[in-house]
Amino acid sequence: MSVNRRRGEVAAKLDGQEYRLCLTLGALAELETAFQAEDLNRLAERFSSGRLSARDMTAIIAAGLRGGGHDVCDEDVRAMQCEGGAAGFAALVGELLTVTFGGAPQEGAAENPPKP
Repeated sequence: MSVNRRRGEVAAKLDGQEYRLCLTLGALAELETAFQAEDLNRLAERFSSGRLSARDMTAIIAAGLRGGGHDVCDEDVRAMQCEGGAAGFAALVGELLTVTFGGAPQEGAAENPPKP
């Protein structure tokens, strides 16, 4: 699957299926509501705290999937499997937040997203 990191897209393999995730403006608005954040700055501050619960990761991944064009609900995401288990989900969330709030990595740079 081809993704455009400059547009904030990441690829993920969940339940053995390839998905594109993207935190579009609509997905970010959804997360502002879910996390009761006043604005994007507050949302970014919350995510950069390094303290995300499983519920937080579910909401972020579900919003990213919907932003990527997939018709899923949070309950669907809670039932999904990711290679690496919880650590795999955490890495996916870290990558998605990095491309959304931190910009795309430089060409040829190692892609080791920070852990949320």
